[in-house]
This record gives sequence, structure tokens and C-alpha cells, in this order.
Amino acid sequence: MTDTPDFLRDGAGAPRFITVGDDGRAIAVRVTPGAATPEAPGVLWCGGFLSDMRGTKAEELAAWGARSGRQVVRFDYSGHGESAGDFERGTISRWAEEALAVFDRETTGPQIVVGSSMGGWIALLLARALAARGESARLVALVLIAPAPDFTEELMWKAMPEEVRAAILQDGRWVRPSQYGPGQPITRGLIEDGRRNLVLGAPFAVGCPVRILQGVADPDVPWQHALRLVTCLAEDDVVLTLIKDGDHRLSRPEDIERILAAVEEVG
Repeated sequence: MTDTPDFLRDGAGAPRFITVGDDGRAIAVRVTPGAATPEAPGVLWCGGFLSDMRGTKAEELAAWGARSGRQVVRFDYSGHGESAGDFERGTISRWAEEALAVFDRETTGPQIVVGSSMGGWIALLLARALAARGESARLVALVLIAPAPDFTEELMWKAMPEEVRAAILQDGRWVRPSQYGPGQPITRGLIEDGRRNLVLGAPFAVGCPVRILQGVADPDVPWQHALRLVTCLAEDDVVLTLIKDGDHRLSRPEDIERILAAVEEVG
């Protein structure tokens, strides 16, 4: 991991915004200019639940793009980071719609999509949306970091005590304590919309190589969850790398090196 270029440091420059959806959500986007060709595909970053594009992994990926002359596009979902919107109105469908809009309007040429945690689910939904439009050829590969597809159902709802489920159904929300900062509001809308976007129920294909990095010591997304995803991607070229002492963030220097190596290996 090397020094971050000045233009990527906190406070350097401002994002641009695109408007998404019928309600005109203002989505913040940052682009590292560079090539996006078959020989040097661009990269689209999809972050995690309650994370933002100024986090360590996203910044290091953008710095890599600056060093290597590769286009790197990153954005914040509505209600996250520098984007507008109320987080509690957020759903998987809305955030997937935003990712597709950024892909359509801000990227050019072939792309590698890098998805972290919830961003892994968003990346899979993006691949599905591109396939439905007959545009899978633009998707060179997926690099998924501690991917959490179906997390609202499999890792939240099914693990919640009955009284928490009752609170969500009756009150419409519940605030989950978080070791990473303020409590996380979990809404009934998020849970119910998540069920409309589940991907792990049956085998499916994304039509491109998939590289998965997963910490065995991850307290939020068990490594078995990543293995379940691998079994669903039966037709694709999939490599799962288990990092024995890796946590959920996978933001240590050695983790960043693994992520960048995975991106370089597929593109």
C-alpha cells in the first residue's frame, strides 16, 4: 500500500452528483480518470451497508487507479456518505437502482465491479440487471469482499429474537447496536424489500469470473455464507480466498494488497 495521491485525500475536491429515481435522489460520485479498455478495464466500487466511498478500501482502490491509469468510479448510496436522502427510506431495490444508474452514466467501456459486504449483493443484482438487458459483455468480472447477499433475511431477520421482529413489524423500525459507530436503524421496509431481491435460493450465473475474499474471523458475515454463494455460482469461474485472521472490514495493508491483486488478476 502506497501513499494516497493529494487529490484523493480528505477534503480534496468535491463529488459530482447525478439524479436517480422518481423522487430525484442526489447521488454523489467520484471518478478517478483513466482507461477503461479490454486490456485495462475500469472499476466500479459498490460499498457496504452504512459505509461510504471515503473509506479505506475505496480510497486505496481509487489511489491504485490513479497510479495505474485506470478509471475507478465510486459512489455513495442515498442516505450514505455525501449523497442526499434519508437512510431509513433506503432499500436494496433503491440502492441497486442507484448502482445501475452510476454504471450507466458514469462508466465507459468494460468494467470490473468490486462489491464490499452489502455491495456484494448490489454487484450481483447489477450483473442480473445487465444480463436482462443483454449487456453482460461490459461486465469483465466481480471482485466481492466479505459479500453479504440476502443479508437482510439470512443474517438479520433469521437471527433476530422474536421481540425484535415484533418491534420491526409493529413500529416499522428497530435500532441495532453497532461496534462500528452509532446504532443501525433496521426498518420493516428494508426487510420486506430484501425478500424481493434474494439471490441465494437457486443456482444462477453472472457470466463472468468472480473472485471472493472472505475473513474467517468475520463476526458479521460468516465464511459459510460466502461458501453458499460459491455453490450458487455453479456455472461461473469462481475463486474463494479465505483469510484465516481476516475480520469483516478487510482493510489492513495485507488485505488491501489481496484486494488489488484480485482486481489485477481478473483485469
